[in-house]
Amino acid sequence: MVDTTENIEIGDLIQIIEVAVGRRPADLLLKGVNLVNVLSGEVYPTNVALIGERIAGVGPQYKKADYILSLSDKYLLPGLIDGHVHIESSMVSVPEFAKAVIPHGTTTIIIDPHEIANVLGGKGIEYLLKSSQGVPLGFFVMVPSCVPATEMETAGAELAAEEMVDLFRSDRVLGLAELMNFPGVIYAVPHVLKKVAVARLRGKLIDGHAPGLSGTDLNAYISSGVGSDHECTSVVEATEKLRAGMWIMIREGSAAKNLTDLLPLVKDSNYRRCFFVTDDRHPGDLIKEGHMDHILRKAVSLGLDPVRTVQMASINTAEYFGLKGLGAVAPGYIADLVVVEDLSSFRVRFVIKDGKIVAEDGKLTGEIKGYEEPSVYRTMNVAPLSEDDFKIRATESEVKVIGLVPDQIITRSLREGAKSEGRFIVADPERDVLKLAVIERHKATGNVGLGLVKGFGLRSGALASSFAHDSHNIVVVGVDDRDMLFAAEEVIRMGGGYVVADQGKILGRLPLPIAGLMSDRSVQEVQEDLEKLHELARELGVKVRSPFITLSFLSLPVIPELKLTDKGLVDVAKFKLVPIGNCAS
Repeated sequence: MVDTTENIEIGDLIQIIEVAVGRRPADLLLKGVNLVNVLSGEVYPTNVALIGERIAGVGPQYKKADYILSLSDKYLLPGLIDGHVHIESSMVSVPEFAKAVIPHGTTTIIIDPHEIANVLGGKGIEYLLKSSQGVPLGFFVMVPSCVPATEMETAGAELAAEEMVDLFRSDRVLGLAELMNFPGVIYAVPHVLKKVAVARLRGKLIDGHAPGLSGTDLNAYISSGVGSDHECTSVVEATEKLRAGMWIMIREGSAAKNLTDLLPLVKDSNYRRCFFVTDDRHPGDLIKEGHMDHILRKAVSLGLDPVRTVQMASINTAEYFGLKGLGAVAPGYIADLVVVEDLSSFRVRFVIKDGKIVAEDGKLTGEIKGYEEPSVYRTMNVAPLSEDDFKIRATESEVKVIGLVPDQIITRSLREGAKSEGRFIVADPERDVLKLAVIERHKATGNVGLGLVKGFGLRSGALASSFAHDSHNIVVVGVDDRDMLFAAEEVIRMGGGYVVADQGKILGRLPLPIAGLMSDRSVQEVQEDLEKLHELARELGVKVRSPFITLSFLSLPVIPELKLTDKGLVDVAKFKLVPIGNCAS
């Protein structure tokens, strides 16, 4: 006896076959379009017949359909796929992110929800999966491998191998996300290898994250089952990893831009093992530049063949992730398609998802509904604060100071003379040495890590944020203890976000109530508020281009040289907590 699901499958097969052989008209016919065939590497005029969510046939013989779209002189591409993105960096929810990227031709994303997982664990990942339901955007997840990221900070959750087993049961969970703890692999740390084993035993992929790794260490890392890397910054590094069997993700995002340096890697002999990713895409860049279409434009402008460019944003990505039916325009494939004006500007005219037109000339054709889950809006669990929590005792005349490096997330470990008033160190805006605090916000431990930072330019007031890599505690930089307190308390009151305060007043705010990381408003609204905050910060003397992004990385204790967590200053080279004084240590 044939069950119901088999009956449905047979019915679908009959329909697609009927259209393919010409016995019935297509639902939608794309007529006279120049097809970028990523399977054969050609561009040629043809017709494409769709039935339901599938492509039934490709060829000039298809002429009848319920709806015909004449596309003479236009170009047809497979839907664009972003193979690695932290959606939280867009600062908006999944539905709002979809609204921003679909009109730019993106039809599928593979996310690493590392940020929300460090706040909410598996519950945060499940929230993102639920909020993607009904959204016309292919949505797949790689399970974060490092939650918490280190033991030198307090995260909101722990994601152990046992919990990953449940997540891996979902068809939309493809594997283990960037395995940042490559020393843990090389030195065979049991709890790290257990996560690797859980993924391998279930036939799941393992993405890599191994900047600069080479030689025997690289071989050991890859031998564990790691299949890709997105951290290459040079052709030499990428070539070694490619030769050793890795797929190379060429990253061009908002924070890290490697396309120009890595494009010479791409040759006839190896291009099918390379694909494009964004990693992070901030609101302003989504609005001003776009998403994957921006990478296509830049790659072609740098001299990459247009067909190869499209292949690296579609079929290559689909094949690495095992996304059958995605990434090409051919009979039987899912009808995720993009119609563009040409192969240089890649201006998107139509976007088709699952056989339906979902965007036309930069605008969505239908409504995308939001999704709310109250529990993800309540992530502030902070012990009571006072001005005393921001006081740094003056025990030595010379102290360690975090030195900003312009437009970089690395910092320098500086030694500076400390300005003090009585028994306490104070900010010294004349020398651009400010106070920095990281306040634990997940478990009400009362932890407040204190330090000093140089390079912001702030001359008055304070800035605060609950988006602070990797554990996303509250990070505050300021001149005045009272303003630092006011800014932190406003972040807590909002349930998360960005704040600018000065002279006892809140000058501006950007609420991020979803896990303290994301807004429930549109990308445009978020960017408007962000620009206002940047202007307020500049008026207070801030000279770094993106002060809140800069602030968010000052608590990341895996990036050299000196960082601050809720537990104190971290010497990244020594990978240990160090005192603010005792500079010889």
